Amino acid sequence: MKTFKQYLEEKSPAWQRSAGKDPEGGLNRKGIASYRRENPGSKLSMAVTTKPSKLKPGSKAANRRKSFCARMGGMKKRLTSAKTANDPDSRINKALRKWNC
Repeated sequence: MKTFKQYLEEKSPAWQRSAGKDPEGGLNRKGIASYRRENPGSKLSMAVTTKPSKLKPGSKAANRRKSFCARMGGMKKRLTSAKTANDPDSRINKALRKWNC
């Protein structure tokens, strides 16, 4: 007999569970694949983890990184509590670190 937690995990897509999340922040390949299945036409891509000094200025990757950092930095300021904003293990801070923001 399955537990309630096992039943829920079977029904929810990987991008909503820890199986699809990278422990260092963001989604892993399994999470991105499940998100694309759930949302046809999605253009979700892997994080730009290259150091900013190694990216060519104005390149597609550099522009994605710059846009992500600006957007998530604003969310961190306005849409999170002070506790979450200062917690190094919060999902938003992990994602910002992963993207080298």
